[in-house]
Amino acid sequence: MSTGRKVLLYSILIIISLTTIFPFLWMLSSSFKTMGEIFALTPSFIPEKLFQAGMWDNYQTILNEYNFIRFIINSFFVAGMAALGQLFTCSLGGFAFARMEFKGKEVIFALMLATMMMPIQVTIIPEYFIMLKLGWYNTYLPLIVPSILIGSFGTFLFRSTFENMPSSMEEAAFIDGVTDWQMYYRVFLPNAKPSLASLFIIAFMNNWNALLRPVIYIDKPELYTVTMGLAMFKGNYGTQWHLLLAGSVLSILPILLVYMSMQKYFVRGMLTSGTKG
Repeated sequence: MSTGRKVLLYSILIIISLTTIFPFLWMLSSSFKTMGEIFALTPSFIPEKLFQAGMWDNYQTILNEYNFIRFIINSFFVAGMAALGQLFTCSLGGFAFARMEFKGKEVIFALMLATMMMPIQVTIIPEYFIMLKLGWYNTYLPLIVPSILIGSFGTFLFRSTFENMPSSMEEAAFIDGVTDWQMYYRVFLPNAKPSLASLFIIAFMNNWNALLRPVIYIDKPELYTVTMGLAMFKGNYGTQWHLLLAGSVLSILPILLVYMSMQKYFVRGMLTSGTKG
């Protein structure tokens, strides 16, 4: 590629990157502003109180008056437990579909994939009555258990991962006399770290951002998740945008930390899950 084309390509990529990141930077800047600054006729990117007294007022308000840190802890627990549960059920299901033979395997797998096209709104009403019968209302179980048991994408991901692993691994394990269970957690699972990291990040993010189930099953403020906490700033007579933006910044940080800690495995998992070994 010539130098001119490289310059053009990198220029386009830089413009796209800046366009993508600008809304986040504006949100970060506005989280330090007052309502008056946000709705000023001539908005400024730099807050008036930047590096001055009162700069952190919005954050102090949501942490002290709204106990926002409690919502973050609640969401971290729910998203973490649901993501860990999905790692187990999806990897186990993917191993069964990839390496075991049983009647109706392809039909069951096709039916499972079909559920990916079914929105949650279709099943939420019968699910609600089931949760009431189980006595799970105002607990985190309705937020965690369905996410663990319904993991079509994760099962598909692990099926692809395990199918692409060399058959020599399986043959060597059989020679050593291992059982199917031992082959799953001793041979295949340790070699699926990229897929494990990828699914954990995706499942964690999906459960972190979930709002429908928390709104339906939770009505105790001490059990609110971060999405419900953010919804508190939107009232019938207006939205407290300065507090909402500050809360949004805080709600993004845990996801960034999880992604950054697993970034290497996540990228590798997305690149290799569909590649033959």
